[in-house]
Order: sequence, then C-alpha cells, then structure tokens
Amino acid sequence: MMAQAESKNGPSKTSTRALVEDSLKRYLADIRRYPILKKEEEFELAKAISEGDAAATQRLINCNLRLVVKIALEYQSNRVSLLDLIQEGNMGLMQAVRKFDFERNIRLSTYAQFWIRAYVLKYLMDNYKLVKVGTTQAQRKLFYNLKKEKERLLQEGEQPTAERLAERLDVREKDVLEMETRLAGREVSLDAPVNGEDSGNLLDLIPSAKKGADELFDQLSVTAHLTDRLSRFRKSLRGRDSEIWDLRLVAEEPLTLQELGDRFGVSRERARQLEARIVRNLGKYLTQDEEFLDAMDFATPCRS
Repeated sequence: MMAQAESKNGPSKTSTRALVEDSLKRYLADIRRYPILKKEEEFELAKAISEGDAAATQRLINCNLRLVVKIALEYQSNRVSLLDLIQEGNMGLMQAVRKFDFERNIRLSTYAQFWIRAYVLKYLMDNYKLVKVGTTQAQRKLFYNLKKEKERLLQEGEQPTAERLAERLDVREKDVLEMETRLAGREVSLDAPVNGEDSGNLLDLIPSAKKGADELFDQLSVTAHLTDRLSRFRKSLRGRDSEIWDLRLVAEEPLTLQELGDRFGVSRERARQLEARIVRNLGKYLTQDEEFLDAMDFATPCRS
C-alpha cells in the first residue's frame, strides 16, 4: 500500500532524503580516490597547467575536492543542500586553479579557500530570506531554479528565453516573466543601500569572482562578523519572539502571518506588528555595534 501511494503522489520526503544521502556518500567515496598532493607535486602540476596541460588542470582540481567538502560543511544547514554547497564550492575551486600562480610560493589550498568561500557565500546570499521573492512554495522553487536553468541553457548554446525556461522548468511563461520582473525590481532588497544612502549595497559585500584573494579575505571577514552578530541576536530572543524568528524570518518554508497569528492566538495584524518589532530591534542591535559598523564602512566601496 505504501509503495502504491508513493508511486501516485511521487517520492516521499524520506525516500528523497535517502537518495540525496546516497548521492553524497557516493560522491565522498569517489573523491577519496584522489590523494592529497605534496607541495612539490602541486608545483609541478601548476607549472604544467601554465603550459596548457589540461590533464594537469583536472588532476589538481580532483586532488583538492576534499577541501571544498570541508569548507561546505562549515555552512551546512537545514535550509540548503550540502551537495549544492559543494557544487558551488567546486566552481570556486576551478576558478582558483585557473588563476593560481605557482611562482608565488604558496599552497593552492591557502589560495583556493578564498575562492571556494566566495562562491559558497554568493550562493547563500542568493538564497537568503532577506530576498523576498515569493510567498508560496512554488514561487520560491522557481526562484531557486531559474538562475541555474538559465546557465544550463547558455552552456548548451541556447538563449534562455522566458518561453524556453518555462518549458524546461514546467511552469507557465507568465510565471517566469513575473519572477524576472521581481528580481530586477526594487523588491529584491539586496539592491537596497546599506545605510539608506548611495554608499553601497548588500551585493557589494558579496565577494566577486574578479577580486583578489586579499580583498576576498576582507569581505569574508565582514560576512563572518555579520553571521556572528545574527547568531548573537537570535540568542537574545525569548518566548514567541524566538519562535517568530525561527518559524517566520529565517525558515525555509516560513509560516504566513495568519498561521503565526493562529499559533499565538492573535490577529494577523498583531502578528505583523510582532515581526516588525523584531526587525526594528535587529536594526538597532546592529547599528549599536561599532565594530560591525566599522567593518561595513571598510567593506563598502567609496563612490565618487
């Protein structure tokens, strides 16, 4: 009976989770085949890469895949797939290998970690709940998949038109157009100025793939500082405030205001007021942190 129900309604969450875990185990087993390189071996491969050896490029990447997993585990949570984090980190590793200068006498792992973290953090920022892209599960799913599908089409030599994207994602063309409009508009709060002025926005804090390792380190330090402050703020919350934070503000599938009101026995409007108060308090908490403000000023580029 259970098997029949699963075939009608699609795989259960349990079976899906098992498939993901199995894929992860197989991937981890696969990358263990590649040894950790000695400095001399790494130097020889990097030198061969500078001479156009494609096989050396692939070997240097393969032998550092475990570094990506190690870094991805630092950012693992219930909100994101570890495999997705690893995939993004692998892209950062490939970028690092392309730009690695073996004559600087540093290990690739030291250099590559900045690129790996940059790509992982960019992925997390793209999926962060501060970006209000939709209220339904279908809208959020479209948001998460739209960019990836565009990239796939471009890699296949196709133009990512709304019609083609809708066909590939099995949604209406209207839904794709609406989502692209929302992403391009002011509703995407990551485009908003950090200090309410034209002094840089949250996107400026995301490490760019074009930035050097030193600047990436500075940017990542700011991101780590912000993550730490958000964690501390969460610990300061009590009672229903902590529930609103967990179930509404940072949840993968947040409760609606009506569901929140029903949970606490208050009206939808009162639930909205409670949420707004927490957001205001968060703003006050961050602006009172001189170390955080100094870091933000340092990370925000000056504009003439």
